[in-house]
Amino acid sequence: MCQEDAYLKELVRYIHLNPLRAGMVPNLRGLNTYRYCGHSALMGKREFEWQETGYVLSYFGKTVSNARTSYYEYVKEGVRQGRRPELVGGGLIRGLGGRDVVKKSGLKSIGRVKGDDRILGDSEFVLQVLKEADEKLDRYYELKRLGYTLQTIEERVCNIFDLSAGDIYSKSREKAKAEARGLFCYWAVRELGYSMLEIAGRLGMSQPGVVYAVRRGERVANERAIKFTD
Repeated sequence: MCQEDAYLKELVRYIHLNPLRAGMVPNLRGLNTYRYCGHSALMGKREFEWQETGYVLSYFGKTVSNARTSYYEYVKEGVRQGRRPELVGGGLIRGLGGRDVVKKSGLKSIGRVKGDDRILGDSEFVLQVLKEADEKLDRYYELKRLGYTLQTIEERVCNIFDLSAGDIYSKSREKAKAEARGLFCYWAVRELGYSMLEIAGRLGMSQPGVVYAVRRGERVANERAIKFTD
C-alpha cells in the first residue's frame, strides 16, 4: 500500500532498478528489455497482460512518448542512489524520523510504535490505512455471519438488472450485462473481501479485467445509488 502523492514515483523507480542493483543486468539499456521487470513494459519494449502502464506513465507526461522520455530520465537519475531503506515500508517509525528519534523520544519499546512494513507512507497515512483495514475486516465477518455469500450477490444483481446468472458469467459486452458483471465484482471484492484473483477464476476473466469491472461496478452503484445491504 503506497501513499501516492509522496511515494509512488520514487517507489516505481526503486523497484524497477532492483535488477540493476542486483547485477542481473549490466546497465539501463539491458534493463529496458529485461523480461522479469515492469520497466520494460513502461518503456514499450515488452507487453504484459497483467501490467497496466498508463496510470504510472500519466505521472510523467500527457503523451505516451513524452511520458516515457521523462520516466526514463527519472529512472536514470535514481541509479546513483543505491539502496533506500525508507522505500521498503516502516510506517510510523520512519514518519517520526527513524529509530534513533524514537529512542530519544523516551519511548521504552519501539515495538509499541504503530507501523506496518506493508504500508509506505507517512504516519497519518499508515494509521488511517490500518484503521480502515480493521473496519473492513469487521464488516467482512459481520456480513458472512449474516449469511451473505457470492450466491447472495449473484441473486441480488440478477434482480436489479432483470438478468439470469448466465448473463453475469457470459463474456458479453452488452451494457446491461457488463454493468451487472461489474456490480457483482465490486460487491464480491469490496463487500465480502474476495480477492480479484478468486473472482477472475470464478468468472473466467483476467485479473486486470476484474480490476476494471470493479471500477465499473463502483461507478454503477454510485450513479444508481444501489447499496449492498438495506
